[in-house]
Amino acid sequence: MSDTTAPPSRARGTRAVRGRVDVRGWLGGIRLSGFMVIMLGLVVLAAFVLVPTIGTYIDQRQKVAALEESVQLANDEVAALRAQRDRWSDPAYITTQARERLYYVQPGEVVYLVDNDLPASATPQEEAPVSEDVEATHTDWMAQLVRSVTAAGLAETVSGEAD
Repeated sequence: MSDTTAPPSRARGTRAVRGRVDVRGWLGGIRLSGFMVIMLGLVVLAAFVLVPTIGTYIDQRQKVAALEESVQLANDEVAALRAQRDRWSDPAYITTQARERLYYVQPGEVVYLVDNDLPASATPQEEAPVSEDVEATHTDWMAQLVRSVTAAGLAETVSGEAD
């Protein structure tokens, strides 16, 4: 059998260094002409001129969108108010509202108002404390106030004269 080997992937005398670029060779390959410099200057100038203008345009579009939304909300509110006005022009609706809200009745009708009509299971049996720290006091605050004012008025004051 013959002994064959693969050719070497790189020459023995050269070393491949990863991550290093010959910057001088790369920069030396760039040729700038007068036309290129003028065009690059115009692009930079256009960027400086257009960026604030585009920002103003975007800001104005956002304001217009917000105003259009507020107009739409106002139109919806006007439509709701018109519908409510139309309901109040109906005599049956007015009668219903007067019966429910103001307890008005027609002449000759008898109305019964029932207090505490909830079942015993629906009413709270004992109220839970509001918090662990705050609870209802079991003292008469008015008597406590009168005692405090009286004690302050009857207290003897000592005037100490310093020599």
